[in-house]
Amino acid sequence: MTLYLEFEKSLAEIEGKAEELRAMARDNPEMDIEKEAKALDKKAADLLKSLYADLSPWRKCLVARHPERPHCKDYIEALFTEYTPLAGDRNFADDHAVMGGIARLDGKPVMVIGHEKGNDTKSRIERNFGMARPEGYRKAIRLMDLADRFGLPVITIVDTPGAYPGKGAEERGQSEAIARATEKCLSLGVPLISVIIGEGGSGGAVAFATANRVAMLEHAIYSVISPEGCASILWKDADKMREAAEALRLTSKDLAELGVCDTVIPEPKGGAHRDTHAAIKAVGQALTKILADLDGKSAQDLRTDRRQKYLNLGSKGLAA
Repeated sequence: MTLYLEFEKSLAEIEGKAEELRAMARDNPEMDIEKEAKALDKKAADLLKSLYADLSPWRKCLVARHPERPHCKDYIEALFTEYTPLAGDRNFADDHAVMGGIARLDGKPVMVIGHEKGNDTKSRIERNFGMARPEGYRKAIRLMDLADRFGLPVITIVDTPGAYPGKGAEERGQSEAIARATEKCLSLGVPLISVIIGEGGSGGAVAFATANRVAMLEHAIYSVISPEGCASILWKDADKMREAAEALRLTSKDLAELGVCDTVIPEPKGGAHRDTHAAIKAVGQALTKILADLDGKSAQDLRTDRRQKYLNLGSKGLAA
């Protein structure tokens, strides 16, 4: 059963009516309702196209957070072969909000690391809703070190509302762990590619996405703070999240204009959750192309490329 967003209520009604007609026909085989059902299907398809033709930044946030979007685990299972998970930070614990290991993409060995939110109540609690603790970032650093040592390109899959802000995480050095992970991204002598598949929230995302190339799904978001958090700070009113979403310039289109995002990956009509297979395939194609573009660059060239990208950040948007 499809989970509809708040702006999709009219679409839910039309698709619901079409399903009701087909359910009646299943119970009464003599009924001929296919013509009416097809008319409703067409009306729903037209409405879906219209709704997603020009989504506001806030609506993009809702789509990016849709619980039925494919998550990191889905991408790893579908795109990578011979995936061997590696666990733990060799210091405190294994953070299940971060998963990663050695795998192959199109036969090429890589290190893949990503945030995993979980897809049901039990797994979401286990994965802490994709909010990593310090040990998660230290695990990522360990895997990046391993990749650098053996010359493996690093692919990071970002989908987090932000790093976990709990007391224990702060006591164990959350900010230091995020800073070290960001530093490690910048110092790698192998290609680092990041793809933001849903939410790219705050330093929790930057720690994985300080990459040579940053790709974003069309309806993904990437921002220093959530719209709700921004509204609470600036206006002392979390209900002003729509205005905050506009001001933050957190959409893939805005970030491509600013030079933060290098590749925008189109999503199926209605978002990645409506056709997970097509969305995952599009991400795989984009990763393959970006890897090929970076192949053969020396360690120093990759570091220089990465450094220059972040020194130039925002210049495209300012020049425009």
